[in-house]
Amino acid sequence: MRVLLCVTANHRNTPFDLLERLSVDAERLSAQVAGSHDAVRGAVSISTCNRVEVYLDIDAPDLKAREIASRAVGDALDGLAGVGTAEALSNAELLNDARAVHHLFSVSAGLESVAVGEEEIAGQVKRAAAAARELGTTSPALDRAFQQAIRTARAARAEGDASATGRSLVRLALDLVGSRLRDWQGVNVLLIGTGQYAATTVAALRERGADRIRVYSPTGRAQVFAERSATEPTNELSPSLTWADVVITCTTRLSVDVDDVPQDATFYAVDLGLPRNIDPEVGELEGVTLLDLETVRMHAPLVQWSAAEDARAVVDAAAHEYSAHAQVTPAIVALREHVLSIVDAEIERVRRRGDDGRAEESLRHLAGVLLHTPSTLARQHAARGDADAFGQAVTTLFGIEVAEQAAAAAGGDAAASGADAVDDGEQGEAVGLGG
Repeated sequence: MRVLLCVTANHRNTPFDLLERLSVDAERLSAQVAGSHDAVRGAVSISTCNRVEVYLDIDAPDLKAREIASRAVGDALDGLAGVGTAEALSNAELLNDARAVHHLFSVSAGLESVAVGEEEIAGQVKRAAAAARELGTTSPALDRAFQQAIRTARAARAEGDASATGRSLVRLALDLVGSRLRDWQGVNVLLIGTGQYAATTVAALRERGADRIRVYSPTGRAQVFAERSATEPTNELSPSLTWADVVITCTTRLSVDVDDVPQDATFYAVDLGLPRNIDPEVGELEGVTLLDLETVRMHAPLVQWSAAEDARAVVDAAAHEYSAHAQVTPAIVALREHVLSIVDAEIERVRRRGDDGRAEESLRHLAGVLLHTPSTLARQHAARGDADAFGQAVTTLFGIEVAEQAAAAAGGDAAASGADAVDDGEQGEAVGLGG
């Protein structure tokens, strides 16, 4: 039996200080989890500024799969982040099958973000799937789920008109700072970091009229980034802190501590990093106002997408359809393999009689035609919550043991996605290792 699971620690269930400590490289996390147990067929991790979660494809009965998932993720976080297994998962949730799929689709669409509808998360999900594919830590079932999640995110954005509202964590933070400024034009902005978030930040600053942007990189990449983004590079942090009216950090390391800040510096600091990029004590200095992820979350409206409910409807429908189809996939695979085995035997017989290829072509075409209608009806039954009826019909009419034949034909992968109906009000359970 294959089970799709998600272990998630995010801004809704885990304090930011613990999330900060759990911040690890997603690829290393996937690799450790994927190699932790023979039953783990695949693992894909997402590690962002407000979530650390792992999606797993496990070949084991449900309860055993939950135990394996919890232990694998907890031990990996313990090894990579130095946070004990119990503490790492003390607030995390474990979602299985349809709930895991629904959560993945919601995350990809930005509906689980601090800034509801943020656009960056879809790219992060896409990169996580691609990295896992390249590393060989994913599985066909996980890859299908992630690809559908990415497609659903695009559809949800179109329905919710996210591009029009332009909501993201960066934009929300800039809105908070902008409310304290008269105008962004003429404001000295120091950007620390040169990654994807930095590029997004520059674009958001330009939209607001900021025309004086200086870039500093702790790793010496400011010059290259500045050439691409038409900003001013600098290799000197402390003088730039004196120059700046606003400092925005978005790197993966601590970049500003108390000793870096000159006594006469006065600026607003926006720390978008996890782990923190700015020492919290900097916020205690006279002349410095610090906004970090916790501050942004506290000020985030509950619904920032004017059409959030439309986007949620898209996600709900897509997740339900995906999970419903997954319910009948084993039966479809079993029926397909049964029919094709008969066809293959007949093709072998006509070959021995000297077929020139036309009979083989006709037989394969006939098999496709015969299988099309049952497959379509199976998905329709699943969408109505009647997937079991199709499986029972296949067994009754053809004598096929669906689970056994599907597992043999597809390596068990066809059954990887969930069988539970999506219930948007149903919450995931606590992983339970934290007591």
